Parts: sequence; C-alpha cells; structure tokens
Amino acid sequence: MNAAEITLSPTMTPPTAPRVVSADELRIGSSGRTRRFVGLEHGARISYFFVDNEPGEGPDLHWHPYAETWIVLEGVARITVGDTELIARAGDTATAPAGVWHGFKNAGEGRLQLIGIHAAETIVQTWAE
Repeated sequence: MNAAEITLSPTMTPPTAPRVVSADELRIGSSGRTRRFVGLEHGARISYFFVDNEPGEGPDLHWHPYAETWIVLEGVARITVGDTELIARAGDTATAPAGVWHGFKNAGEGRLQLIGIHAAETIVQTWAE
C-alpha cells in the first residue's frame, strides 16, 4: 500500500448533523461587516475571515504559526508579506507562509472584500504592536 493512499471509507452518515452557519452568527460585533469562522466550532480543519473594508482599512502586521491565504473577491488589496508588497485585485490569490509578518490594507477607492483562509481549525494571531 502506498503511504499516500487514502484509506478512509466514505459514509452517508456524518458524525454531526450538517447545517448552514449564517453570516450573522459569524459577524464580529453587532454592526461589523467582517465575519470570523473558527473551524473547530463547526467540525472543519480550516478557519477564515470574510473581510469587508473601507478604503485604508485592514489589519496591521501580525503572524500565525500556519499559512494564511487570501482570495480577493472585490476591490484592491495591498498585501505585505515580510519585506514584499503585493497588489491583489478581484480574482487574485496570495499566501503568507507560517511565521512571516504580514498584513493588508484596502488600497482601492471602493470596498475591499476578501476571504483570509487560516490553515488551522483555530485562529492564532500575534500582533507586531
């Protein structure tokens, strides 16, 4: 048997009942537009932020003990990964490796919407300041 071979047997009975997690359940703050999904709370091995920022908004430098990948849905993001600045537009994807300082800002004139996927079932962030 090849070590990379999948040995899981599929089933029609999930361990917990599937459900839709509403946007309101994930919203940060009562009037916030950004949402946080923590995989551990929902039986998933990934977590994410759905970000909806005005021009100039976005998180300052921080790092994680796992990779973070962004998918830009709308607008323009200026993404900093270490000493490198990237410009990402709707449809673009970028990744920061584990342990590297990174952050992003809305660099456009309109809204920035993106999904920041955290390769972990919990979100662990260490801020530069």
